[in-house]
Amino acid sequence: MYLSSIERAPKDGAGTAPRPAFAAVGRNVLALGAVSLITDISAEMVTAVLPLYFVLTLQMSPAAYGLMDGLYTGATALLRVVGGYVADRTLRRKAVAAAGYGISALAKLGLVAAGSSVGALGTVIVGDRTGKGLRSAPRDALISLSVPETVLGRAFGLHRAMDSAGAFAGPLVALGLLSLIGAASPRAFDAIFITSFCIAALAVVVLLAFARDHRAARPTTRTVSPRAVGDLLRRRGVRRLAYAAGLLGLATIGDGFVYLQLMHRQSVPAGWFPLFAVGTNLVYLLLAAPLGALADRIGRKSMLMCGYGMLFAVYVLLCSPLSGTAATVLTLCCYGTFYAATDGVLMALAGPALPPELRTTGMALVQTVQALAYFGSSVAFGAAWSQWSAGPATAAAACAVLLAVALTAGVLARPRVEEVTV
Repeated sequence: MYLSSIERAPKDGAGTAPRPAFAAVGRNVLALGAVSLITDISAEMVTAVLPLYFVLTLQMSPAAYGLMDGLYTGATALLRVVGGYVADRTLRRKAVAAAGYGISALAKLGLVAAGSSVGALGTVIVGDRTGKGLRSAPRDALISLSVPETVLGRAFGLHRAMDSAGAFAGPLVALGLLSLIGAASPRAFDAIFITSFCIAALAVVVLLAFARDHRAARPTTRTVSPRAVGDLLRRRGVRRLAYAAGLLGLATIGDGFVYLQLMHRQSVPAGWFPLFAVGTNLVYLLLAAPLGALADRIGRKSMLMCGYGMLFAVYVLLCSPLSGTAATVLTLCCYGTFYAATDGVLMALAGPALPPELRTTGMALVQTVQALAYFGSSVAFGAAWSQWSAGPATAAAACAVLLAVALTAGVLARPRVEEVTV
């Protein structure tokens, strides 16, 4: 399969009307989407309040928060490869994903036990991200193996839409608990963490009961082996995807940094902080499925570049003198569009470029490179904020996005001849 073949997927059958998204992607994608929906209610309850908890309650500096934010996404990135390899080697992708979901659920209780200890919080966050690292690639591989290549964008778009529905609901649950108990009360955060655990446990039950593993012949040792993983990285097309993921990850700062700047500009009370995540996720929810389907038609690489154009717009708006409700809404709309146009699209771009027997491992490699790059960018942005203040740091991030998009477009450019195989 040539790298050029992943740029534009064929349209639905000629002369026939495209099937509705739910019918086209099948029950397994819907089941995995339901698991992600429930999990994201749990996860986004916590994610929506962590910046508030760290910066306002625990009085962390931007640099310290940047380290925590980096840990939250990138510190256990290498476990993605381990989880992907084990899933491919054993053909138990569902079991590996379930283990990841279970570990993340237990970590929510760890947040209660950690209290205000920064070291303990860092350990719990690493545990939570360990679970995410284990589950992400097996889940995405199951999605990619459950549908034809022609509707991969639609399948991932629908899955991400269901995922973002949970991400939309999670901050609202957190907002309700903060309003009920009071944002200044330590009990409010404990209530959020315990409720989050209960919801995450439900997601594990749904996964075990309704999702199906992809059935295929068990590979031989020579097919799925450490040497085969090394050979995967020596293929030019896979390296290009990894380079692109790394470049784009380096240009992305954490949601918390964006929302903290919006809160400061708008003088929003602390108890309403989760509303920023609600706005972003609402836009993501509305656009993920249609943009995923559009990516199948116009080209997934083009959609990816457009998405990062939206991220550039977000950073420019944060640096601009514009303020008020209209500017905030516009910023959140651009931010939600960025996620809708990039999150599932990157995995849809990667799926056809990877051999089926190593698809989980390959996706994990791409995700690992992106997560490690994100870890570096989060730490660097936190240090830049502490050194220069938020405005100059965000302006530098905007320049980094432009550079990353230009370099990524070159890396993913269609080769002139077809010697680049994957």
